[in-house]
Amino acid sequence: MSLKAAIIPVTPLQQNCALLWDSETMEGAVIDPGGDAEWIAERVAEHQVKVAHILLTHGHIDHASGASLLKRLLGGVPIVGPGIEDKFLLDDLPNSGPRFGILDAEAVTPDRWLTDGETVTIAGRPFAVIHCPGHTPGHMVFVDAPGKVAIVGDVLFRGSVGRTDFPYGDGRALVTAIRTRLFPLGDDIAFLCGHGPGSSFGIERRTNPYAGDGAA
Repeated sequence: MSLKAAIIPVTPLQQNCALLWDSETMEGAVIDPGGDAEWIAERVAEHQVKVAHILLTHGHIDHASGASLLKRLLGGVPIVGPGIEDKFLLDDLPNSGPRFGILDAEAVTPDRWLTDGETVTIAGRPFAVIHCPGHTPGHMVFVDAPGKVAIVGDVLFRGSVGRTDFPYGDGRALVTAIRTRLFPLGDDIAFLCGHGPGSSFGIERRTNPYAGDGAA
């Protein structure tokens, strides 16, 4: 089985919507369709992927605002995640959208909320669901440790971490989750993140100025 990935930047915030699929079965998933749902659907058709579900790492506008429309465009595939703690963000998407230049944002009601310790199937692979709050209360990370790949949303970036300057943000909780729940999974795990280029847990553990070994 070969895991394939296409990064589809969406919204004025250039969020990394991810399309992952198994090149043999062509089964896959869309992760964090923050907007531009028609564009994402075109990429799904271009790659001939059979999307099993839409996964959300968290409820921010640039990660979730296109999920409801994309669900309809893909024939009603289920929306899974994030944690129910982010319900208030998903409910408020139509109001928050215009502040970020996203005028067609729709509220999202997931078909299933996620909880820590579950697994979700992405492209035929089981990914562990890890609750990593701090950026948002219900942020989930998806990790295939044997396959050495993770989808971390806005928890961790190359050389940075997710913002916590929201009323519901918690910088201590975010860094604790990174250090105690992600880094111990293995230095060789590469990750896709919500914005910009990816990295690996090992590189960030050694060099990240906010969450790495040398950080305060």
